[in-house]
Amino acid sequence: MAKSESAGRQLSEAELQELVAASDAGGRSPTGAVATFLAAVALLWSLFQVVLASPLANVILPGDIINNSRQIHLAFAVFLAFLAYPALSTSPRRYIPVQDWVMAAVAAFIALYGYVFYQKIVDSGGLADDVDKWFALLGLILLFEAARRALGPAMAIIATIFLAYVFFGSSEWIPEVIRWKGASLKKAMSHMWITSEGVFGIALGVSTKFVFLFVLFGALLEKAGAGNYFIKMAFGALGHLRGGPAKAAVVGSAATGLISGSSIANVVTTGTFTIPLMKRVGFSSEKAGAVEVASSVNGQIMPPVMGAAAFLMVEYVGISYVEVITHAFLPAVISYMALVYIVHLEAVKRNLPTLGNKVTSLARTIFGMFLFFAGFAALCYGVQFPVKAIVALVPEGAGWILSALVVLAYVALLWLAAQVDDLEPDDPNAEQVELPEVSEIYKSGLYYLLPIIVLVYFLMIEQKSPGLSAFWATALLFVILLTQRPLKAMMRSHGDMAGAFRFGVIDLGQGLIDGARNMIGIGLATATAGVIVGTVTLTGVGQVMADLVEFLSGGNLIMMLIMVGLLSLVLGMGLPTTANYIVVSSLMAGVVVELGANSGLIVPLIAVHLFVFYFGIMADVTPPVGLASFAAAAVSGGDAIRTGFTAFFYSLRTVVLPFFFIFNTDLLLIDVTLIEGIVVFVVASIAILIFTAGTMGWFITRNTIVESVALVAIAVVLFRPGLVMDQIQPPFHVSQPSQLTEVLGAASEGDEVRLILNGPDFDTGDLKETTIVLTVTGAPDGDARLAAAGLAAFDEGGVMKLDEPFPGTPFFDTLSSFDFYGDEPVQVTSVKAPADQMPKELIFIPALLLLGLIAFLQRARANRQEIPA
Repeated sequence: MAKSESAGRQLSEAELQELVAASDAGGRSPTGAVATFLAAVALLWSLFQVVLASPLANVILPGDIINNSRQIHLAFAVFLAFLAYPALSTSPRRYIPVQDWVMAAVAAFIALYGYVFYQKIVDSGGLADDVDKWFALLGLILLFEAARRALGPAMAIIATIFLAYVFFGSSEWIPEVIRWKGASLKKAMSHMWITSEGVFGIALGVSTKFVFLFVLFGALLEKAGAGNYFIKMAFGALGHLRGGPAKAAVVGSAATGLISGSSIANVVTTGTFTIPLMKRVGFSSEKAGAVEVASSVNGQIMPPVMGAAAFLMVEYVGISYVEVITHAFLPAVISYMALVYIVHLEAVKRNLPTLGNKVTSLARTIFGMFLFFAGFAALCYGVQFPVKAIVALVPEGAGWILSALVVLAYVALLWLAAQVDDLEPDDPNAEQVELPEVSEIYKSGLYYLLPIIVLVYFLMIEQKSPGLSAFWATALLFVILLTQRPLKAMMRSHGDMAGAFRFGVIDLGQGLIDGARNMIGIGLATATAGVIVGTVTLTGVGQVMADLVEFLSGGNLIMMLIMVGLLSLVLGMGLPTTANYIVVSSLMAGVVVELGANSGLIVPLIAVHLFVFYFGIMADVTPPVGLASFAAAAVSGGDAIRTGFTAFFYSLRTVVLPFFFIFNTDLLLIDVTLIEGIVVFVVASIAILIFTAGTMGWFITRNTIVESVALVAIAVVLFRPGLVMDQIQPPFHVSQPSQLTEVLGAASEGDEVRLILNGPDFDTGDLKETTIVLTVTGAPDGDARLAAAGLAAFDEGGVMKLDEPFPGTPFFDTLSSFDFYGDEPVQVTSVKAPADQMPKELIFIPALLLLGLIAFLQRARANRQEIPA
């Protein structure tokens, strides 16, 4: 459905589902045998992926299938793409033209080319011959066409530009700054299709191993009824508050975002209920849609799925999955806290009415929600202790005993659910809206938490692979979908058990089909993005991008970060989140780390990847291409462009948070103790609420301009106290290069000494500067400590020269861009050792005192004006 058709007109439920299908699962809906065939292929894909992720994969599947699972994964994706997505807006929806069948079959065969001709490729050393190159080229063309259908034209256009650069990068009409020697068709096709450097690279591997299972897990959980349960619980807890429907929309979307990778599906799923109710209590169509957009899009920054980006970060950053979601957790949580506060301030400013006749204080509601989430977290953490006891007592049969206990817990919770009526979706347009009572409905879906507990336990406690963790959680969902209906019928002593079981089988089958169809776009996005990644590795364009960004930003780190953020935003306007993240992180993550080091800022790689990811998801919000904003406008009947701009304003905290955690990695819980982490969480929560109050123009009462500026300044200081403390007390003692060994010898074990290096660039010969961090270890001898880091420095004529690090030593890769054998030496120009500095947290005191003064002044003004706070 075209955007222009949906903008300004409220769509029907059928039209909304068509909108989601066209965006996420394909716009075609053929009937009869063809529909059955499509469903069977999707079902087969899901079953293949489940078996592939299972512990018995090596027993059930032949080794060559496991080794070539990426090819099989892509074959399913392209086959279904040509059949499920029409070529043009005028193409038929009710049947599949012959040419689409042909393209689907040919594309699937070429995707399997590496599997079918595996031995031939191995014998040729992984290089394409004259036949392979033409098959590979045709495969790329068909992949780009499938991506165009499923993802829109931007993805295919960008990939085509990068591929053209591979072939024509040596042409004179290419600017000299990005020119390279070019590649032959055979070499390019080997790199892009035959090896694992291009299409079948890391991104598609992550899609195959991890992402599919999590998307399937979300689809099955939704099919079981968990989505409706989460929304009902959110409305029961928050719906009675001022602006309650909007607050419930935020919390419900956050819960849905935990299991969903699609912002558009999240908007439509929760928005069809929340947006009419928001309008009912006084929100305009655009503001109601904007709240839903901001809530739903932010679901993609919420661990554990994060729109598939979490699994890609594991591969790209080289840290464990647990570390990725630990670092991503705090910004995501405080972002949602800010959105709830935005909604609260909107309701207070406009003096909006409450919904229903239930009366509960905000403090009591927040305390109750805190107890629930704290209890859930404690349960996920505490379950390890009885598990360890059982494993210790019965090591051989522990698996069976634990499985039986999970089933027993499921039956007990299902019996609890059978004591109340099943939850039915409410009509938000009903004349009388009855808010659900949490005390009455919570029993009906507690068993939905079991698969989530299993998932979190295997991920966080057992620290199993994401794929295996999702497999066990999905296996439990298989059991739930098949048995919840018949067991409830039996426990209630009424109903047709055979019919209930049949409906359970239908639910499971439909969930498997939905999961596969939701994966078409992600599979194609990761495969097509592999062309861009392959171009970067083949041409070395990443270094060129670093030089270009450094030139355009004038070496200013803030300007460089703004440029990277804008690039992520612009690329994201035409790409799905996953593809945007792959493209921009491949191009820019290394650039930010390198240029940060050049400026003396050591930026952890995970911070850069999260920075890029945050800006990428904003593209779903931002006009003129913000798809989530168009979907929300279709639900609300509001103007799509105004909805998008309002949602962007509501999402300002998502824009500024990445800048804060780049400069203050404590916000990502990097190298902090438990106590420090709690302090960071509390202070960051206060800071994001103050920032929100400043940007919304309302704290206790309406802000003056000076108060708004002061509130934003206080938030900045709370987010980055080191900015002020460093002006009061410098964080480093700066020493001359000749004092290097003395400084290292005097440093304490574990101290981080920074060396500022200057030398010729290996490619250009131009002098450049960078900073490395040397962690002091070993006996207190400067030369020995330097040697332990793999470095050798010697003073020659007052110049502290540095030898090239040996391969395998810590700084070999870091310093590989320097030319150690040029006319100009690589030298140490400055040594910075940690200086004694007062705790930066002392800066919180004056900031909070200023906040107290603003609160006092506003309270007095509010009392004079007799405006309710």
